[in-house]
Amino acid sequence: MEQRRHWWNGKWGRLARRDVFLRVDGDRWHVEQRAGGAEGISRFYEYDSVEEAEDTIRALMEGPDTWRELSPRPPSGWTPPV
Repeated sequence: MEQRRHWWNGKWGRLARRDVFLRVDGDRWHVEQRAGGAEGISRFYEYDSVEEAEDTIRALMEGPDTWRELSPRPPSGWTPPV
């Protein structure tokens, strides 16, 4: 499974932080909604198309939070080209 995008609501702390991830595995698209940081609780959604996944992401990010996109982490052992 490859992570394509990651958004964070800009808030710190277990009670306030929310993250949304977009991942792809073959021809299936996956959205993870996480509340509470790395140790938080996640809900997962699976779709046949990226458009369906993006519709869910837009709905999850509605509201007063200031969402920021974060870059996916490079694979372990990855070094930038020279």
